[in-house]
Amino acid sequence: MRAEIIGVGTEILLGQICNNNAQWISQRLAEIGVDVMHHQAVGDNEARIAQAFRQALGRADVVIATGGLGPTQDDITREGVAAALGVKLLRHPEIEDFLREKFARLGRAMPEINLRQADVPDGGRYILPDRGTAPGLVLETDEGKLVYLVPGVPAEMKEMMTGAILPELAARAGPAALVSRTIRATGIAESKVAEILDDLFQASANPTVAYLASSGEVKIRITAKAATREEAEPLIEPVSVEVTARLSPYVFTTGDEELEDVVGRLLEVQGLTVACAESLTGGSLAHRLSAPAGASVYFKGGAVCYTAESKRDVLGVSKATIDGPGVVSEECAREMAAGARRLFGAEVGVSLTGVAGPDPHDRKPPGTVCLAVDLEGGGRSASFRAPGDRDMVRRWAEQAALNAIRGELEARLRPIGDRG
Repeated sequence: MRAEIIGVGTEILLGQICNNNAQWISQRLAEIGVDVMHHQAVGDNEARIAQAFRQALGRADVVIATGGLGPTQDDITREGVAAALGVKLLRHPEIEDFLREKFARLGRAMPEINLRQADVPDGGRYILPDRGTAPGLVLETDEGKLVYLVPGVPAEMKEMMTGAILPELAARAGPAALVSRTIRATGIAESKVAEILDDLFQASANPTVAYLASSGEVKIRITAKAATREEAEPLIEPVSVEVTARLSPYVFTTGDEELEDVVGRLLEVQGLTVACAESLTGGSLAHRLSAPAGASVYFKGGAVCYTAESKRDVLGVSKATIDGPGVVSEECAREMAAGARRLFGAEVGVSLTGVAGPDPHDRKPPGTVCLAVDLEGGGRSASFRAPGDRDMVRRWAEQAALNAIRGELEARLRPIGDRG
């Protein structure tokens, strides 16, 4: 069963809201084995709404639209669908009664404009809401294709999807499930991942392999379709094992976790605490280290030292380093990490310094990142050039620092002869 999702609302096209409804609906449809083939967004214009539905019905078995079911003049999804299907809108007295009773329960007079919500395209069904006043609408074409119209308010949309639409579609689709597993890697470029996994990608049919790059990491998604989740999982497993083996040691999770969650678990398992010193990232590394639930067990604190003076006075960075290699250097990063460890009494210290941009600093170009991890019997430092704007550079830096901690902690778990 092929599905298409339409988001109705000029506010989507203007970028005033993000169409998270489409994402949520796609996830739920995948769980019942319905393939989402296209997303559309269309503004509050009857002719364009009608055209969007005609196009969707030309290539999908199910069309689900969100938004445009309110009472105001720009809520014209009903009119657009009726035009697309060549039918009239009919006012349903039972919906009128429902609306009047709902307003009466709230102790409010109902504006007459709300009666527009009692209009249903001829031949359609309606879903009365618990939340809000906008009924959902269901239509079936002569060719057996289904159209579902639900409110754009997320809570109202989810109520109708979970209570009525998803069970109906699951029954029509029959036993089916789309199951995905996401493997996440960091410290490797998407193009390199694609090169390493090329034969798996080319041969993929069921399961399929796909990539998604974001700042500092690559997600590898493996998706299988089967009658049930229990049947889909064994299809994914051998591909997941092969992908993980090929991309080791860049893979930090096969469970779609955030890198800070993985680092936190490693710290907790080993009974270690961590503290950080930041210049480049201004506290965002500390934010990520403290984000997982239970982080107080292992996260001691962080120091944001932006100036050379604060690096010297708070973290103990030497004058020789400041005057020599400078504050954007691995030497400075190592002293900052040691200073954070000492300042907070932690077993692990991590630091970041660099140039976020857009201007160079101390003859170092924008994107320069220097990091260090300091712990008893180990530690490392590194420097690299991160791509992108200021925010992207900071994200790359956070990822690299967290991954450096991960590398040190995972090395501690390996037998001594296997460490390298």
